[in-house]
Amino acid sequence: MKVNNTNYRTIWPDPKNPKVVKIIDQRHLPHKFVIEDLCRVDDFAKAIFEMHVRGAGLIGATAGFGFYSALLHASPNHFEADMEKAAAQLIATRPTASNLLWAVKRQQEAIATESSIEAKISKAFATACEIADEDADFCRRLGEHGKELIAQISKQKKGKPVNILTHCNAGWLAFVDYGSATAPIYAAHKAGIGVHVWVDETRPWLQGAKLTAWELGQENVPHTLIPDNTGGHLMQHGMVDMVIVGTDRTTRSGDVANKIGTYLKALAAKDNDVPFYVALPSSTFDWTIRDGVKDIPIEERSADEIKFISGLTEDGRNETVLIAPPETKGANYGFDVTPARLVRGLITERGITAANERDICAMYADLA
Repeated sequence: MKVNNTNYRTIWPDPKNPKVVKIIDQRHLPHKFVIEDLCRVDDFAKAIFEMHVRGAGLIGATAGFGFYSALLHASPNHFEADMEKAAAQLIATRPTASNLLWAVKRQQEAIATESSIEAKISKAFATACEIADEDADFCRRLGEHGKELIAQISKQKKGKPVNILTHCNAGWLAFVDYGSATAPIYAAHKAGIGVHVWVDETRPWLQGAKLTAWELGQENVPHTLIPDNTGGHLMQHGMVDMVIVGTDRTTRSGDVANKIGTYLKALAAKDNDVPFYVALPSSTFDWTIRDGVKDIPIEERSADEIKFISGLTEDGRNETVLIAPPETKGANYGFDVTPARLVRGLITERGITAANERDICAMYADLA
C-alpha cells in the first residue's frame, strides 16, 4: 500500500543485508513515519510485545522472521536448545493471535527436514519470506471476494456510497499488505465503487484513529472518525450498510476473537439487521477449538494503557498525559469473542463462507 505515494509493506528484509529485517514502527503513526531495524530475536519479541507491530497477520510474519534471526545467532554448540528457547520467547509475546503460534510451528516444521545449520538458516529465511508473501496474497484475494459484497450493496443503493463500519485496525498495517477488513474496501474503491468508512477510534490504543484513518487517507478513501460507542446510533438511523472487522483467532465453528468492543458492534448489527462480516486469511483459524468464549485466551494488558493517552501537542511535541486519577485501578482486556451466530459470513482468500463448522470445514477440508 502507499505512504506518500510510495508502495510499502509492513515488514521486509533489508535488500542490502538480509540479516536485518525492517518494520514500520507503528507507535509513531500517524504523526511520524519511522522505519525500525530488527537484528536479533530479542528485537522481534520486543516489537511484538510492545506493539511496534500488531495485527494478526503481521504478528505472524514478524514471528517468522524472528525465528530466522534466532537461528542466525544461535550457538553451534547449543543450536537446538537456542532454537527452542527462541520459539518459546516469541510464542509468549502475545497469547491471543493464532498467527503467532502458527508461524513459529511452520518454521520449526520447515527446518526439521534440513540437516546442517547453514541449510536450516537458509530454509528459515525462505520460509519467513513465504509467510510474508502468502499473507499479502491471501489478503489481496479475500479483498476481491469481499469487493463483490460491497458491489451488491452499491447496486441496491443505485450507486450511492456504501457506508462500512470497521473496528480497530485490520488494515494493511495489521498484515503484510492490503489488510483483512480493509482489503475489500480498497478493492472496491479501486474498482470505482463508492465507499465511505466509519472508523471507530478504538480505545485504548486508538488504532482506528491513529492507523486506520491514516492509511485510508493515504489511499484517498472517504472516511469519518467516530467514538467507539457511536456505531449503534448510526445503525439505528440507517447510516451503516455493513460491518467488516478482522479477527486475531477464529475457531473451527466460526467464533471470532477481535479487538475489545467487537462483540458490542456485532450485537448492535444483529439488532438492526446490518450484515456483520469478518475478514481473515486462513492462517487465523485455530482448528483445535470450537468454543471461542471458553477456549480462546484473552490477553490482559497494563492498566496504564487505559489511564494514559499520547498525542501531538499544538507545538509539534508528542506527549503522554494521565487522564484518570492516579490511584484508580484498571482492567485492560485486549480482545473479546463474537459468537458465530452474530456473524453473517467469513470473507477468506478462498471465498465467503457461513460462520459454522460444517461450511468452514468444507471450504478448508485440507486443513480442518
